[in-house]
Amino acid sequence: MPAAIATAWVLLIGVLLVQWLPQLPPRGCLGLLLCAALLLAWRRPRWRWPACLLFGMAWAAWHGAAAMKARLPRALEGQDIAVIGRIIDLPQAGSDASRFMLRVEQATLDGHPVALHGRVTVSWYDDAPALRPCSRWQLLLRLKRPRGLLNPGVADSERSALERGIVAAGYVRDDPDNTPLASPRWCVDGVRDAIARGIAARVHDPHDAALLQAFSVGDTRGLTPQDWEVARANGVSHLIAISGFHVGVAAVFGAWLALLAYALWPRLGLRLPRAQAQAAAALAVAGIYSALAGFGLPTVRTLLMIAVVALARCSRRGSSGAQSLALALIAILLFDPLAVLAAGFWLSFVGVLFLMLCLQARGRGWRAFVHELSAGQLVMTVALLPLTLWFFGQASLVGALSNLIAVPLVSFLIVPCALFGTLLLGLCPPLATPVLWLAAQLAHAHWWLLARMATWPGAHWYLPTVQPHALLLALPGALWLFLPRGVPLRWLGLLLFLPLLWPPRQVPAEGAFQAWVLDVGQGLSVLLRTRDHALLYDTGARYPSGFDLGEAVALPSIHALGISRLDMLIASHGDNDHAGGAEAVAAAFPQALRYAGEPARMPLPMRQCAAGQSWQWNGVRFRMLSPAYGAGDRDNDSSCVLLVEGRGGRLLLTGDITSKVEPQVAAALDAGPAPVLLVPHHGGKTSSSTAFIKALQPPLALVSAGWRNRFGHPRPEVLARYAEAHVPLFNTAEQGAIPLDFPADAAPRRQQGWRRRQTRYWRE
Repeated sequence: MPAAIATAWVLLIGVLLVQWLPQLPPRGCLGLLLCAALLLAWRRPRWRWPACLLFGMAWAAWHGAAAMKARLPRALEGQDIAVIGRIIDLPQAGSDASRFMLRVEQATLDGHPVALHGRVTVSWYDDAPALRPCSRWQLLLRLKRPRGLLNPGVADSERSALERGIVAAGYVRDDPDNTPLASPRWCVDGVRDAIARGIAARVHDPHDAALLQAFSVGDTRGLTPQDWEVARANGVSHLIAISGFHVGVAAVFGAWLALLAYALWPRLGLRLPRAQAQAAAALAVAGIYSALAGFGLPTVRTLLMIAVVALARCSRRGSSGAQSLALALIAILLFDPLAVLAAGFWLSFVGVLFLMLCLQARGRGWRAFVHELSAGQLVMTVALLPLTLWFFGQASLVGALSNLIAVPLVSFLIVPCALFGTLLLGLCPPLATPVLWLAAQLAHAHWWLLARMATWPGAHWYLPTVQPHALLLALPGALWLFLPRGVPLRWLGLLLFLPLLWPPRQVPAEGAFQAWVLDVGQGLSVLLRTRDHALLYDTGARYPSGFDLGEAVALPSIHALGISRLDMLIASHGDNDHAGGAEAVAAAFPQALRYAGEPARMPLPMRQCAAGQSWQWNGVRFRMLSPAYGAGDRDNDSSCVLLVEGRGGRLLLTGDITSKVEPQVAAALDAGPAPVLLVPHHGGKTSSSTAFIKALQPPLALVSAGWRNRFGHPRPEVLARYAEAHVPLFNTAEQGAIPLDFPADAAPRRQQGWRRRQTRYWRE
């Protein structure tokens, strides 16, 4: 094995080992380890591989520790901090706020400097001014450390924040000193924004313009959640914004430009060999195109590979594809070892690696090109299936066909046409309009086809959470399937997919049930499952920005837990933090029965829940205890109160009821074991009366609340009441999603919360 390939593998293993640590060693120890690794490799060449492994671990831990130290100090959370910073990337103006990324240059608190530098995600509510990329501002911000919702099947946003270098998140406070400052006259993001505005001005259909903006400069601000849903259903999300493949096409275009220049001026060959000129031109054009994409990871990976090949060509040295990939991997790990935390890192490198190992050249000409294109899409679909399910919890079975159509259409027609139009925007604006019109027509037809294919069976394919052993078996299984012809028993590679495709499911026994109090911030969503049925009680909020917790948390959790059918959806009452995501859940499971405490406030038809309603699933009884028939619209006190009774224990879901209704609920409970209690109204002061807690005597209480929420839930006086009654209380803000087991032959038990279940050094 060439040294570059072996070094890449060993360095990658060292970097990966660090990402499983719950805590990082002190930076002083890491500095000593780095020096020891370098000294060992220098003085003991035979120990170079252990030294490389040690270096990878120390280097990754050093970067991780530096990124964690750069986060906002905990003592400054919730305080108003005056910052001076520059807007990076492209700000997005929404219906409720403008959102942007700010690179902090200077921060002060009460006139004293604060150690805060790096990227901060900011929302500006209430009549935000027009914001431009590259502009510098003085702003008063209220910030907190990056903290996400932790649930089964939901992406870890805290890991993403670490990988992207985000040190805080917050919003702009009203202050007369919020003013723009002197800004640079030119920057790459400013050019991207100008091109995007130029496209919007010349393409009349906003959706077609949004597609061209994404293809041209990686500007996805105009795309809706429905657009991303279509892209995921077709497995073409990598083509929407500028992808690594597009950078490769740009490099080929640069090489063609150099070839054209030498054809027009042959004397150029006397000054510089044509091969070296083509390599340099390819790298230059690919670099410019990557800058238009904002230097995302897929583009940087491809750019590094092109740079390696160009350098080898310019130095007159040969370089195989595997060596180029290995050198690009080494370069990324040395530049940013935290890149291994991003899904794009693995999809990019594993995809290219499989193409190199599994595709064999079959001559030249259009037949060979068609074969490589079609076979390549099949290889990519099967090879990346395990990783796609691992990172996103879903895959597309129509992705191979979609990509077979989309890759040549986007990469060889739409993108070149759009880029030519953007070039004409600066050189000859009148000529840009017909070119962009042609690109828009192609994009429109392309998206029309994808929207139809997104409705085909198999476009959305979900599996329970992928276990590490299933992933490690499926990847070599995919490689085995596509080994060269003549290798015997290639079909046995399918057997290695079995743990991935048919994972074991832990289904409750007869008379038993399971519950998950999901982490939806300041809201509520509880998922219940018996042996053959499932029920979702509340869905979390939907915000004006379009972020929907029903879609972002409830549905992924349902799929990750292996639940393929939802039988009932209950919205306790009409408040947004309980019922905002109901539409998304109902759209995904239209067959589910729907009940609500305030049907008139719901955006979709739902039946009225009322005391006395009951049903039984698999030996588990469900009873509605409140509201009474004809109680009228009482807001929080209209909440559907549901009692779930298994053979071994009971669970009481209370919505947002107040102390006015609590006596009726307590009186409706018949003799039986004390129920596990979902704390009413997130622990608000108008609920959880002393009499209610004493009447129920719950063995366990759970509260669903947001971290550092503005209501102060759960209130200190409420916590004191539960503590006085010796009731253990657990909060989703601290635990993440909380699983509960109600066995048929044992007392209820709480499992470890999702935040504590897999501790990682980047977790708050």
